[in-house]
Amino acid sequence: MEIKINAIHFEATEKLSDFINKKVEKLGKYNEEIANAEVVLKVVKPETAMNKEASVRLKVPRSEDLFASKVCDTFEEAIDNCADALKKQLEKGRRDR
Repeated sequence: MEIKINAIHFEATEKLSDFINKKVEKLGKYNEEIANAEVVLKVVKPETAMNKEASVRLKVPRSEDLFASKVCDTFEEAIDNCADALKKQLEKGRRDR
């Protein structure tokens, strides 16, 4: 699975990129057909707590794209929550087949 990370108006650290890659790769065990993942990170204004937004879109052939977006205190927490939401969507899709 190809994972593309787009950090808006800042440079994502290597540690953050590695964390995202690890979390998103794990979603592949729920559906091996996931072609790629697009991750968008941005800081929501104003600068307060709960201002880190992460969204993840999974492209799955012969299926609708799966999408999750969360706003949290940290990007890691937002990615964790997105991964959990996408896992539920993937499991639901597997049951519906």
